[in-house]
Amino acid sequence: MRVFLPALLAVLTAVLVGLGVSAGPACADDTGDRPVVRVGTEGTYPPFTFHDPSSNDLTGYDIDVVKAVADQAGWRLQFVEAPFDAIFPALDAGRIDVIANQITINPDRQARYLFSAPYTYSHGVIVTAAGTDDITSLADLKGKVTAESATSNWSQVARDAGAEVRSVEGFAQAAELLAQGRVDAIVNDNIAVLDYLASNGSADIKIAGDAGDDVSEQALAFRQDEPQLQQQADAALEALAADGTLADISEQYFGADVSVEEGSGDVDVKGSDTRGTRAVLQDTAWPMAKGLLAYTIPLTAVSFALGLVIALLVALARISSNRLLQVPARIYISAVRGTPLLVQLFIIFYGLPQLGLKIPSVPSAIIALSLNVGGYAAEIIRASILSVPRGQYEAATTIGMHYPQLMRRIVLPQATRIAVPPLSNTLLSLIKDTSLTAVILVPELFKRAQDAAASSGDFFWLYVFAALFYWVVCFLVSLVQDPLERRLGRYVA
Repeated sequence: MRVFLPALLAVLTAVLVGLGVSAGPACADDTGDRPVVRVGTEGTYPPFTFHDPSSNDLTGYDIDVVKAVADQAGWRLQFVEAPFDAIFPALDAGRIDVIANQITINPDRQARYLFSAPYTYSHGVIVTAAGTDDITSLADLKGKVTAESATSNWSQVARDAGAEVRSVEGFAQAAELLAQGRVDAIVNDNIAVLDYLASNGSADIKIAGDAGDDVSEQALAFRQDEPQLQQQADAALEALAADGTLADISEQYFGADVSVEEGSGDVDVKGSDTRGTRAVLQDTAWPMAKGLLAYTIPLTAVSFALGLVIALLVALARISSNRLLQVPARIYISAVRGTPLLVQLFIIFYGLPQLGLKIPSVPSAIIALSLNVGGYAAEIIRASILSVPRGQYEAATTIGMHYPQLMRRIVLPQATRIAVPPLSNTLLSLIKDTSLTAVILVPELFKRAQDAAASSGDFFWLYVFAALFYWVVCFLVSLVQDPLERRLGRYVA
């Protein structure tokens, strides 16, 4: 138990600090006169929101527009990157205050959210494989399979046309599925498609036709309870349109003024990322390493330490003769092992705020991972304790040892040696499971690889590169197992 106490104190301190700094609604910064506004964006949807290939800084048309709005309105921005399908849940949960991500205004969204004045006008296009000639309009999509972000406006357009929609994380993934022949078409924004084609030089897909004649309007999205932010954004956008700032930003990215309806049909997109694979891997190596060092490894270490403490307590409760301890322990183990870790992450991060408990990203990840480790490791520890010969319990009792002393001096040292191999597997699984925390806004190792793949289209080599990072860490951790087993071997009778 002395081994676990320092780790337990450190973990509890980290969690409590994390709970204490939970971000609330827009609030004043250190100067007291500029409200902090949290902006939700993908960071993987060029040319609107992406990472600059040369500096890795978040940039794009939407990013520049919302920065200009902030300067005009007196906001101090804090960007929060998330997959598109997680952006609206983050807004609903109060984890962000505004979405800047080419959000198309439609009746369903207007019923739930407040929108600023439009700052982009565009139109939808249908994208098919280069050799496909039988899909040129929305009517041709009936019975076909399309790939879209599940919560995007284009997903609904495809469904209304009679298509079967397969959910993907972003346009780059959809384009890859289309090029591989796994789907029949994509419906998306014409500017995003033109940027993809210019960046990748792909001859595998093409724009086959328009997705209707309507012009789409994109705007900033706010919660219904933030009318003041919406009004400030409207006033700022009006001023930016009047002084030509919006037109200048648009000209920089598109060679046309898409902030007005008549400029949306004549864009010249040059491509946001034209690097080769070698350059992409070189530029992504350090961001991935930072994600590993700043998030993946700390998350693993803290969650495993706390998980072991939980597992030990639950294991002792499981073998207790007291049913008041035994039954809750059984229920906990069953619940953890019977539900996916991804669902547990979503419940803690997106679900609990609806009950009034808002926990930031990293503490949410620690809690979910720790509880998950505790549920699986509890049965490992219980089995290890029960594997210690019963005669040693009886001998210790005969010489007057009480239960706590018996466990600490006789049983747990031997059970620890037995538990090392299966607990090592649990630790290795945890290292890899940290990749799931990207869905709750944690910018760990795999999230950096996903960001780079979305803008460059180099899925294979970037994902292999990410796998190499995980393999190296797991290999180094596994090297510790044999020496640890030998060291603990002296406790085995």
